[in-house]
Amino acid sequence: MSLGENAPRRGGRRTHLPRSGFRDGMHIDWDVPIAMDDGLVLRADVYRPAKVGKFPVILSYGPYAKGLAFQEGYPSAWQRMAQMHPDVTAGSTNKYQNWEVVDPEKWVRHDYACVRVDSRGCGCSPGVIDHFSPRETKDFYDCIEWAGVQPWSNGKVGLSGISYYGINQWHVASLQPPHLAAICVWEGAADWYRDMTRHGGILCTFWKNWYDMQVKTVQYGAGERGRRSPVHGELVCGPEALGEDQLARNRTDLGHDILAHPLDDAYHRARSPLWDKVAVPLFSAANWGGQGLHPRGNFEAFVQAASRHKWLEVHGGEHWTHFYTDYGRKQQLRFFDHFLQGKDNGWDKQPKVLLQVRHPGEKFVARAEDEWPLKRTKWTKFHLDAADGLLKAGAAAAKATLSFDAMGDGVTFMTAPLAEATEITGPVAAKLFVSSSTSDADLFLILRVFSPDLKEVAFQGAIDPHTPSPRVGCAPPTARLMTSGRCPIGPTMPTMPNSPFGRAKSSNSTSRSGQPRS
Repeated sequence: MSLGENAPRRGGRRTHLPRSGFRDGMHIDWDVPIAMDDGLVLRADVYRPAKVGKFPVILSYGPYAKGLAFQEGYPSAWQRMAQMHPDVTAGSTNKYQNWEVVDPEKWVRHDYACVRVDSRGCGCSPGVIDHFSPRETKDFYDCIEWAGVQPWSNGKVGLSGISYYGINQWHVASLQPPHLAAICVWEGAADWYRDMTRHGGILCTFWKNWYDMQVKTVQYGAGERGRRSPVHGELVCGPEALGEDQLARNRTDLGHDILAHPLDDAYHRARSPLWDKVAVPLFSAANWGGQGLHPRGNFEAFVQAASRHKWLEVHGGEHWTHFYTDYGRKQQLRFFDHFLQGKDNGWDKQPKVLLQVRHPGEKFVARAEDEWPLKRTKWTKFHLDAADGLLKAGAAAAKATLSFDAMGDGVTFMTAPLAEATEITGPVAAKLFVSSSTSDADLFLILRVFSPDLKEVAFQGAIDPHTPSPRVGCAPPTARLMTSGRCPIGPTMPTMPNSPFGRAKSSNSTSRSGQPRS
């Protein structure tokens, strides 16, 4: 069946049957069935070169509905990115843009086949939604192996995507699918407990809100309550229209499941990678400004994954932007060209670490490094002085206490003005002695930078345009560093030995005159 326009078929009904045709220089297969090992059939869209041949595959598997246009599902993010980065939209009709996955028009022209799979229970794939579960990871494995043996595939499958489409790459790579040849994880957390559901042991409510806003709205069976693809006119959530009760039965209660597992137990470990099994070549791209979710996964992967071929890139800007800009896309292309197409393009000589060092005013300076954490780091301790509210290089002269209202503004400690330009690069940790009038307390600590006139120097974060100092950046001479803390009442969380959020060896890292310190 050839692709028609958006007009209904079969007496006015759209069908969601597999169909193929040629558009915009690509051979496109819509709603291709992929059978799982339990008999469930998932649906995928395949974009590949119009010519005959065998091509490497760029595959993604996730919940955001493969037929939902980026421009319609996330209009503000698209408009901002398109306005500020015209290279994102250049050279493409942008009709096939989809949230947090590659634009097939920019990859098919380089002899790649792009496969988008709707995950179980989402978009056009039926089933029960159970995010990051072993069942979902096994589905991902089966999709990789399916793509590796198709007649248009050269047998090498690469994975690429942002956020969800990156997180699950760590998980499936732990299973070592035979046809998986390389992964590109763009801003992807890894550890379900430490990175995602219990930051430092504190409950994170992000996932419950995300579930309501970004998953339930594209659940299989939403019918006309969902959107239609602007490309082919089909409903993006499949041909069925299910009632609310049935939709609820077809998904786990994610928020409840997270709340029911306050400790790092089997539930969390089943949804986290095994780093000694992640041996595939990997390109890990982190965002300095995304501390609330993703960066730890990207850094931990680079440090801990068993792969002999791994690279770390760290940038600023919004969560999704540089995945689509020429800066990010060309790095991804060189990486995949080397490992999926066998091109001798110098990627094997690429520095293992590329840092976009941030300066005030959203200025970034690229710097290549050989390792992470940086070996030349000067690990430096600062001490909180409760008597005068200062952050000092030396210990306080005498013991003192400082009290504050848990739901108030907290407390702030400030350094003296810095004598010279100072770079902060790397992990930060704090050791505190605290008592509380409540049975339990959650502590939130923030490292901030202030100008000489005591105006905060904020940065564009992964989401928030007014984000405190990220993990790396340069503070100008006479600036001041501040650490602030609040203590809102939280759910009961037993004290855990060692921090569940970072390593015990982590501490403040600053650098003077380009020499990293901590």
